[in-house]
Amino acid sequence: MSQTMNWEQLLSTKRTGQAVRPDEHHDRTQFQRDYDRLIFSSPFRRMQDKTQVFPLPGSIFVHNRLTHSLEVASVGRSLGSNISRFLKETIKVATPLVDELGSVTAAACLAHDMGNPPFGHNGEKAISHFFRNGDGRHYRDLINDDHVWNDLVDFEGNANALRLLTHKFAGRRAGGFALTYTTIASIVKYPYPSGTAGRKKYGFFQSEKETWLGIASQLGLMEETDNPGIFVRHPLVYLVEAADDICYQLMDIEDAHKLGILSTEETRALLMAFFDTDADREQIRRIHEVSNEVTDTNELIAFLRAWVIGKLVDKCSHIFCDNHDAILNGSFTGSLIKKLEGHTAAAMQKCVDTGLHTIYKHPSVVEIEIAGFKILGSLLKEFTNAVMHPGDYYSGLLLPFIPEQYRVDQQAPLHHKIQTVIDFISGMTDVYALDLYRKINGIGLTDKRFKL
Repeated sequence: MSQTMNWEQLLSTKRTGQAVRPDEHHDRTQFQRDYDRLIFSSPFRRMQDKTQVFPLPGSIFVHNRLTHSLEVASVGRSLGSNISRFLKETIKVATPLVDELGSVTAAACLAHDMGNPPFGHNGEKAISHFFRNGDGRHYRDLINDDHVWNDLVDFEGNANALRLLTHKFAGRRAGGFALTYTTIASIVKYPYPSGTAGRKKYGFFQSEKETWLGIASQLGLMEETDNPGIFVRHPLVYLVEAADDICYQLMDIEDAHKLGILSTEETRALLMAFFDTDADREQIRRIHEVSNEVTDTNELIAFLRAWVIGKLVDKCSHIFCDNHDAILNGSFTGSLIKKLEGHTAAAMQKCVDTGLHTIYKHPSVVEIEIAGFKILGSLLKEFTNAVMHPGDYYSGLLLPFIPEQYRVDQQAPLHHKIQTVIDFISGMTDVYALDLYRKINGIGLTDKRFKL
């Protein structure tokens, strides 16, 4: 590609749903306001009861979507701050917004998982299964748009995050959260629609296509030369992705240790593999000092994990800087983590393999996947039927459960009605989804007449 993106355009404080306004004085920067707006939102709070990997709640506290997102934001801030210094000192980027890369990356990290449904990534598969192979497959004959149908049979939490953050739901203001364009673009890992040839994931639903095109145009994001409609990632996406990769790989290892799935010896070996006996001699010496002092195994593993995160932040920052020009002209491919080399790459791959073969196949994880399929499939069946047949008596009992913001006019297209049901169900917490499933299926009811 002969074109290139530029930081002066990539960093924008324009907000979704709002006209361009003159600069206003605030005690917080625009990107700090994004961060705070997300922190104080209801969808963000609800992530405290959404599964990350292991079932919630439990006697041992493991990560949920909320704690994961907070940790990703912390790592993302460090990555953004490192790149900010590089851009100012080496690339000589002029815009003062370059000072805010730590803040905007942290804000995007907070938002990156907000579109995920209950019951972890398996919730995405459950929604897709309902329309592809389950009771929702009969809607295919009623939806004649292949692009819209692809959004349903390949439901994508990433695209749902963009919708949640930008869509004008009933009774709400235009622009959704009214976040800055840069924060929004920084979460779009797959800047193309569903059904794109050769691409498994995608970044936006058909309902948000125009919104995305407006953001991409404003920020100067390029389309691939030979693939119109497929955009190049915003550079900050690589930092958000790296922060996410670092956190979920390492924190899943730490959670598995706390739950006894991995022994202390196995966990320590996985983490120590990130350190080279020659290049990291001083770090290893310090680690041994702390190991001799700390007898609490969970504390020791947390200490090692922190050192590994610091090492990976440094490595990924250097990879970004070394590939800066390729990232801006769209020729960089893959992720920062995939560009790790030597023993660091081998150690990360060992963590990935442990997750795939040991952690994610543990019975406690599989059990919640099975439950998620059953619960979400049932809720989708009942509520899609209700919005399609609002005059039925039973539908009248169910529809009040749907909040006003997710309701649509009965004259709306069929796929709009279906999408509002998905909005409703994907926003549920695990506990609420389970509770509602039990209620509408009559599970756990007691006969109060016999309670004296």
